[in-house]
This record gives sequence, structure tokens and C-alpha cells, in this order.
Amino acid sequence: MERRVIAVGAGKGGVGKSTVALDLARALRAHGRVGILDLDFYGPNIPVMLDIEHQRWTRSWILASRSTQQFVPVIRDDIAVASTGFILGEDQPLGVDAMTARLIAKQLVHDVRWPDLGYLVVDLPPGTSAVQHLLVREIQCAGAIVVVTPELVAHLDGRKAVQMFRSLNVRVLGGVENMTASPCPHCGAGLSPFLPLRRGSSPRSTPRERASS
Repeated sequence: MERRVIAVGAGKGGVGKSTVALDLARALRAHGRVGILDLDFYGPNIPVMLDIEHQRWTRSWILASRSTQQFVPVIRDDIAVASTGFILGEDQPLGVDAMTARLIAKQLVHDVRWPDLGYLVVDLPPGTSAVQHLLVREIQCAGAIVVVTPELVAHLDGRKAVQMFRSLNVRVLGGVENMTASPCPHCGAGLSPFLPLRRGSSPRSTPRERASS
């Protein structure tokens, strides 16, 4: 079975992108063997969400231009996992330029000893900069999913992510509006965790304050 690579991206951070990526990987287990590749250099959360954050790989290997060594991904919940978090300390940031990010992505996609996968879900770093463009080109994804929250700014940045994928000839399979509402424990009505925010309004003001201004 040919491996299909599905990227999960977002125009901004904090929208629950990694949660959606992991949920997608779990859902795809019904259709074949699944792997998840955590390429979020700035906040690799997949290992924490799967309780495997103490796994460590050698950064000198991952940054080498040539390597005969292959690392075996961690298997958790019947999902093969590789993450940039495996080459970091628990509180250590990974500052990389676009070309270094591309090199790491290339090795994690091609040099890790992945099992015979039907699907590889890739958790991209948020944003639409040169780093994201190079990563998308390197992983050669069959499609992408864009994650937003109900906030206006999240939707605006999400549109930029959609345009980025389209400019790279990657099919946008769909979008997820995360954190839309949760049921009220008393009446069952949907409660939004976000204040309504329109163009020109201040995120610090309440709806009543905006109405009286």
C-alpha cells in the first residue's frame, strides 16, 4: 500500500492543531497502518500527548548531512511516532533556519525506519513562512487539513494557510474549526470559549463595553 502523507497545518498557534493531528491519526487506524510525524519545531507536543516525552534521539545524527544510522519510531496506541521533540531537552527550544528545518524534515521522513505505513500524518509548525513552505515541499503530502478556532484572527490566518497549500499544489482536504463550543452543564446550550471579535474591536473589551462605546 502506498503511503499517503496528510499535513495538518494552521495559520497561527494555539488552535489545537496537534490535537486534531493526533485524532486524525487515531481515526485512520481503521484504514491501515498509521504514523505521525511531529515537525512542530517550536512546540512539539505529540510526545507529551502520548506520554512518550522522555524518548531521546541524538541531535548530531539528525543534523548530519549524511547518515547510515536509522532510528526506529516509537510505537504508541498502534501509531508509529517520530518527533522533533525526541532531539530536544524537555524545556529546550530548537532554533532552526529554513534550510536546517528542511534537512531535519527530510531525514525524519526518509531516514527513520518507518514500518509499512498506509498513512503518515504530519503535524506542521504553525504559520506560513519560508520554513512551512520548505517543509511542505519536502514531505510531498497528498493533502492538507487546516485548523482554526472561532476567532476572526484565526480564520484570517487560516485563509493564509489555505493559500499556502494551494500555491504549492497541495489539495486542501478540509478544515476544522476547533474549540467552537462546549455544552453548558446546566442547560445544555452551547457555550463559546471566545468573546465575539470583529474587525476594529479590542479583544480586551467585553460585548457590553463595545455596545456602550
